[in-house]
Amino acid sequence: MSYTAFLILILIVAVALILIVMVQNPKGGGLSSSFGGGGAQSLGGVQNTNKFLDNTTWTLAIAMFALILLANFAIPREGDNNFKLDNTLDGIEATTPVQTTTDTNDSLK
Repeated sequence: MSYTAFLILILIVAVALILIVMVQNPKGGGLSSSFGGGGAQSLGGVQNTNKFLDNTTWTLAIAMFALILLANFAIPREGDNNFKLDNTLDGIEATTPVQTTTDTNDSLK
């Protein structure tokens, strides 16, 4: 898989994770309250919806972590032509400063 594909997958998982976290309400409301509605005969129930959202959050977070680690192996390295880093010190030659000596005896004559 190429590095670009990993970046696209990471972005998709990040957006999904943001949406899932925004849907949740820390006090038991949010999406779970609309499914629950306060009745016992609701679709899935409040606890099942909270459990689903919690499990989805953890799954997406683990998937994001795994994708980031795998993307590290897909990063183009030094041998690739796309991302070759130039070492700026390779082309610079070391020069020694020119030392000038003056003879103090010659200047008096």
